[in-house]
Amino acid sequence: MDILSAVITLWLIMDPLGNVPVFLAVLKRVPPERRRKVLVREVLIAYVVLIFFMLVGEHALDLLQIKQETISIAGGIVLFLIALRMIFPAPGGHEEAADSEPLVVPLAIPLIAGPSTLATLLLLRASFQSTFQLWLATTIAWAATAVILVAAPFFYRALGERGLIAMERLMGMVLVMISVQMFLNGVARFLHSA
Repeated sequence: MDILSAVITLWLIMDPLGNVPVFLAVLKRVPPERRRKVLVREVLIAYVVLIFFMLVGEHALDLLQIKQETISIAGGIVLFLIALRMIFPAPGGHEEAADSEPLVVPLAIPLIAGPSTLATLLLLRASFQSTFQLWLATTIAWAATAVILVAAPFFYRALGERGLIAMERLMGMVLVMISVQMFLNGVARFLHSA
């Protein structure tokens, strides 16, 4: 796999356009003057997690004896739960932490550096001869994602409240399908290796 293919794959899995409604929903409870700082902080945390996992993820999983199919099944379950909350938001779900701002969860992890992105990094690591090439692909995909997510307030102004709600529900449906596919891929790999 070449660098461009890896960039496109990682960018699609990070799904910045699909994450805009979630980011904006979470950031509603953050004072407007703090939103950009929180966004920048969260995308930087996600980058650190991605690079750390790229460098030591394989060794950590070997140490914990976690297999690739486990990552896929767990990632599918987590994404499914996130998708259900996007489609069927709990009444008053965001108001319960009205005085706090997000830190790491859910913006940096799992929305940017989620299980599917981390699993893909492990798969791509085997495709690249040098760590530098994978680092470059990861950095470019992350930077493109970060630009879109930091511009999330612009999308809010362009689409409005109802447009974002519709987009969030639609992306929730897409995430349900992706999560089920990830789960089935993990089960198929497990059954094949058993």
